[in-house]
Amino acid sequence: MVAEWKYREVETLSSLMINYPVVGIVGIGSIPAPQLQKMRETLREIGVLRVSRNRLIKKALEKAEEKKKGIKKLSESIEGETAIIAAKVDPFKLFKHIKETRTNAPAKGGELATKDIEVKAGETPFKPGPIVGELQRAGIPAAIEGGKVVIKKDKVVVKAGERIPRNIAQLLTRLEIYPIEIGLKLRAVYEDGNIYTPDILDIDVNKFINDVKNAFLNAFKLAISRSWITRETLPHLLGKASMEANALALEIAYPTKENIKQLILNAYIRCKALSSKLNIKEE
Repeated sequence: MVAEWKYREVETLSSLMINYPVVGIVGIGSIPAPQLQKMRETLREIGVLRVSRNRLIKKALEKAEEKKKGIKKLSESIEGETAIIAAKVDPFKLFKHIKETRTNAPAKGGELATKDIEVKAGETPFKPGPIVGELQRAGIPAAIEGGKVVIKKDKVVVKAGERIPRNIAQLLTRLEIYPIEIGLKLRAVYEDGNIYTPDILDIDVNKFINDVKNAFLNAFKLAISRSWITRETLPHLLGKASMEANALALEIAYPTKENIKQLILNAYIRCKALSSKLNIKEE
């Protein structure tokens, strides 16, 4: 017998998946309950975060597949502690929003470093004492200078992919270095039949906008140089053609209502120059 609440849960999950344009699978492992509650509250502006059992989420995806083709593929991203997020913003905005909610926390020891953990050179808040030896034993080049404990040069104490030793974790906390990121981990997002993964969604928005602007500008310059007519280039091509036609008309002294004054002025200037050479006086 399957418990009634499981049927209701699958129905609720599939309804969210069908009624929201964007559906994401997020990892919630190692997030303390108070922080998870805060994240849920911040996400209310753009959608709904719902934690459920992996098996029930997969069942809901199968049910939602009847209305949204391709959404079932999100099942491939389900592992560990998982939740779904049903959102009304596009995948890129959703990823950016989730990324901004992540916070840093101190390491306790034993965690996997997601990136190189580096201690920067400079003064520390410590007074001279046993701390110098502790830092040196941890491989951190420390010394006493001017009555202060200083770190002589930058030092990577844990490389990405390695476990953080307990003694290193304690020193990092004392140095106010918090290497553990706490937050939702967006694994995959569905929209309009497409699945987006973090490597696609994690972009520098400002750089992307500048790249698009530069691409447009280069394409525009090329189109102008090749006289390629489009809605954007036509006004510029007409202006360029008009300028070139006017320049040619002036060069061959072809009179038009636009250049007649300039042609008369040019003729007068030439006459003045010629008369000065012939010493002809004006009457």
